[in-house]
Amino acid sequence: MESRVRRRKAWSFSIGRDYTQPVEAVGGLFSMSADAIRYVGQRPFQWREFLEQSWFVARVSLAPTLLVAIPFTVLVSFTLNILLRELGAADLSGAGAAFGAVTQVGPMVTVLIVAGAGATAMCADLGSRTIREEIQALEVLGINPIQRLVTPRMLASGVVALLLNSLVCIIGILGGYMFSVFVQGVNPGAFAAGITLLTGVPEVVISCVKAGLFGLIAGLVACYRGLMISGGGAKAVGNAVNETVVYAFMALFVVNVVVTAIGIQLTAR
Repeated sequence: MESRVRRRKAWSFSIGRDYTQPVEAVGGLFSMSADAIRYVGQRPFQWREFLEQSWFVARVSLAPTLLVAIPFTVLVSFTLNILLRELGAADLSGAGAAFGAVTQVGPMVTVLIVAGAGATAMCADLGSRTIREEIQALEVLGINPIQRLVTPRMLASGVVALLLNSLVCIIGILGGYMFSVFVQGVNPGAFAAGITLLTGVPEVVISCVKAGLFGLIAGLVACYRGLMISGGGAKAVGNAVNETVVYAFMALFVVNVVVTAIGIQLTAR
C-alpha cells in the first residue's frame, strides 16, 4: 500500500513538472519579448549590431529563398491553371497567381527560410556565447544582454523577413507569368490584367505585416533558446537549434492563421 502511495506521489510530481516546464518557458519567452520591445526606443541603440545581424541573416537566407520560391510558385501556378482550365477561366490565372503569391506564398516561404536558416544561426551564435559564459560576463560589466544582443537581432530578423517577402512576391508573380504564358499557353494580356483583380494595397499591407511579425517572432524564439542554455556544451547548442526550428514553425503557423483571419475581416469591411 505504501509503495502505491509513493508511486502515485512520484507520478503526480512528474506530471506537474512536465506541465509546468512548458508554461515557464512560454512565460520566459513573453517576458524576454516584452523587455526586447521596451528597449527598442531606449538609448543607446546598437546600430552596428543591427546592421551586422541584418547582413548576416540576409546572407544566409537569400540563396535558400530563391531556391525555394521559384519551384514553390511554379507548383502553385501549375495546379491553379489546371483548375482554371477545367472551369474555362484560364484568363484569371494572373489573379490567382498574384493573390496566392502576395497573401500566402510570400509570407510562408519567408518564414520557412528565416526560421530555418537565419533563426538557427542566431540561436547557435548566442548558445555558444552562453556556454562560454560571455553572457554572464556582460552582466558582470553592467551591460544588459537583452538590449545589447536580443533587440538588434529581433529587429534585424523582422526587417530581413519583410524584404525577403517582397522579393518572394515579385518572384511569384514573374514566375507565374512565365510559366503560365510560355508553358501553359495563357494569354499574356489577360494574365497581366488579372493581377490587380483580387490583389490590391490592403493585401500587400497584410502580407508585409505577416512577414514582419514572422521575422520578429523567429528572432525572439532563437534568442530565447540561445540564452536559456544551462549547460551541456555543443550537444546542448545543437538541441537548442533543433528546438528553435520546431518552436518557431509552431508559433508562426498559429500567427499566420490569426493574422489572415483578422486581415480578411478588415478587408471585407
